[in-house]
Amino acid sequence: MTTNLRLSRRSLALLAAGLTLAGPALANYPAKTITIVVPTAAGGGNDAMARTIGQKLQSMLGQTVIIENRAGATGSIASEYVARAPADGYTLFFGYIATHGMNPALQKLRYDPVADFEPIGLVGYSPTVLVASTKVPVKDVKDMLAQLKAKPDDYFYASAGNGTAPHFAAELFKLKTGATMGGVPYKGSAPAVNDTIAGQTHFMFPSAFTAYASVKAGKLRALAVAGPKRLAELPEVPTLKEVGIDGVEVQQWYGFFAPAKTPKPIIVQLNKALNQVLADKEIVKRIEDHGADVETSTPEQFGSLVKDELQRWKRVVQQAKLTAD
Repeated sequence: MTTNLRLSRRSLALLAAGLTLAGPALANYPAKTITIVVPTAAGGGNDAMARTIGQKLQSMLGQTVIIENRAGATGSIASEYVARAPADGYTLFFGYIATHGMNPALQKLRYDPVADFEPIGLVGYSPTVLVASTKVPVKDVKDMLAQLKAKPDDYFYASAGNGTAPHFAAELFKLKTGATMGGVPYKGSAPAVNDTIAGQTHFMFPSAFTAYASVKAGKLRALAVAGPKRLAELPEVPTLKEVGIDGVEVQQWYGFFAPAKTPKPIIVQLNKALNQVLADKEIVKRIEDHGADVETSTPEQFGSLVKDELQRWKRVVQQAKLTAD
């Protein structure tokens, strides 16, 4: 009994010493440059959103915030890098549905989307939009399904790579409609969109964030929104549910993470700063102009979303018999 008490007191002393040592570091956070790692190439939708938020965080936190792009392998290169980074609040991750929901559901990766990260907060959602090349003779989803039924070997959809939202949305669409079309994975959304515009591939489910400019320019034809409501920017485009196809709601979500074991006070501080940024009307407009809806959360709410999404896409992988190849 005496031994246990002595050990307990010693443990408390060590804990107190540790808290004393950590105190100044936490109190002075942030004391140096913060790096936001983005798992996509510079110039894309994810990158633009991260930079928009990063600029505002910089002025709010009083420290330089830089963006580091680590593209490749459907975000797993960047994800693994951040998962192994020091848990001190100076390396953050701008993750999205592929890095923490779809790709981990599809294949075993060298990082755990739940255990290796601390969720900071949600940024928002961007529904995927079913688009067709203007070179394909379809004006709506009914036409598309008729063409796929008549010529099942002639049509292909483009995706930003296996394990991404355009890939999963197309496979879910096939699962729910019984349609047949081949898939062509690209290394990112930009080349996939470009080849669909050129007619090398015929259909795609890019995010509204990615599709908006090409649709407005008449380079792609929007057939339906794979989300719960029509888009304010494309009010004439119906949802898939409106045209009689249920169960194909695929909304890309975006949010910030830190490496696992980042001190809770830092996570709370970053969540507060992020939510203040997302309350700025100018920031909200800039994000919404690209087809995304801003939505904030607590770290706990965002963590629950990630867990739920991971389970949802694991079920889709099983039902559609998807593989990483």
